[in-house]
Amino acid sequence: MRAKLAALATAGLLAAVPAQAPAQSAGVVLYGRLNMDVEVVNGKQTGDGCFASCPNPNVYRVSSNSSMFGLRGSEPLGDGLSAIFQIESALFMDTGIGVLNNRDSYVGLRGPLGTAKIGRFLSPYDDIQPIFGNAPTLTTSILSTGALWAQAYLGQPNAGGFDGRISNSVRYDTPTLSGFTGSVQYSTNEGSPTTHAGIVSVGGSYYNGPVQLGIAYEVHSKIRGTPTAPLSDTGFSVAGGYQFDQIRLGAAYERLDYEATPTTHLTRNFYGVGATIDAGPGLLFLYWGHAADGKGSAADGSRVGGLVKGVSTGADQWEISYTYPLSERTLLYTGYVRIQNQSNAGYTFDINPYPIVCNTYPNGSCGKPGGFLVGMAHFF
Repeated sequence: MRAKLAALATAGLLAAVPAQAPAQSAGVVLYGRLNMDVEVVNGKQTGDGCFASCPNPNVYRVSSNSSMFGLRGSEPLGDGLSAIFQIESALFMDTGIGVLNNRDSYVGLRGPLGTAKIGRFLSPYDDIQPIFGNAPTLTTSILSTGALWAQAYLGQPNAGGFDGRISNSVRYDTPTLSGFTGSVQYSTNEGSPTTHAGIVSVGGSYYNGPVQLGIAYEVHSKIRGTPTAPLSDTGFSVAGGYQFDQIRLGAAYERLDYEATPTTHLTRNFYGVGATIDAGPGLLFLYWGHAADGKGSAADGSRVGGLVKGVSTGADQWEISYTYPLSERTLLYTGYVRIQNQSNAGYTFDINPYPIVCNTYPNGSCGKPGGFLVGMAHFF
């Protein structure tokens, strides 16, 4: 059963194909994932304007965790070349709202020389997370390891996020050669308030037996800011994992560099380690991630998302989860996560964020979001 769970997580995350779905071939395939949980979360709010039940309000929630459905298919064109397409839509199962084709949706070509596609989808930077993240819970929910890494909860690059789907994109992935795969993506980022804006993301991976390695670099050129003072940002991340007999170890490093003004920078380093352990019929996941203090030439108190320049601006993310497979298509999971913000850091959950309230720097007294959940995911 553990092998089935590992296959489910690997197929659903690393290959972006539900484990039970037929291989992409001529015709159309309907696929999807329904992923819901019940949560108890709190943030230990102490800043100005915090909730009436401060300093530690509990919030009881039912959350939808990247639930979706989609259509994908291909048409053979001869000589190993196929036309491919995908239309993927978000399902907010907790509220009854859905958003058509706002997830990975594209048209393209796949053949002996690789895959090229045009549309809206995650960038090569996102390919890093499953190598070190909580793959048994599908790297989603409040257990997502993107809370500190990539400031993923910020979403789009114009907010400072490095792990959101990027619209107006063109992407090319090389064929796999001796375990190596390379990717490059470019987005025109239409609608940016600045001129000549664009996004470039490049990455590479190596998968060979028990070894998984990944590296990615992403540039947001003149994405944030104003037309008269555009701001550019960069992110660099590496990750590695190794599968031993009963345990898999993963680790990641990241360097984020934001322009606070056209002439000053706000930088931060991140380190994370995780372990996925065979435990009975399921998988136990343990994780620790550390975001260092904000550095650089920016003025103290400069902020992009949860990252702030100055003292006491670091944070730690701790989590533990257990995933139990009921079948090849259905799993149960439970877990606990805590984001231990220092007084001037404002990080929150990647998926289904919890509001963080801070005083003005340097007396931030920011919240420390944490929570416990029980969830269920079903693939079709």
